[in-house]
Amino acid sequence: MKASEIREMSSDEGQRKLTELKQAYFNLRFQHGVGQLENTTKLMQAKRDIARAKTVLRELALKNKTKNETDKE
Repeated sequence: MKASEIREMSSDEGQRKLTELKQAYFNLRFQHGVGQLENTTKLMQAKRDIARAKTVLRELALKNKTKNETDKE
């Protein structure tokens, strides 16, 4: 998943996508633990996708916060 795709989403959609990514990562970890995961690079990619989503959501939150503070003044 690309950061630009996440930026195009609303914050609610972004939160839902983050939840989906975390669930997918959990499933991959479970498969890895049981020995069913053939491609272990999916674990690393899932972790990076989660980090990317968190970063973009944090950027959007800070952007909205500064916008609201500027509007109050």
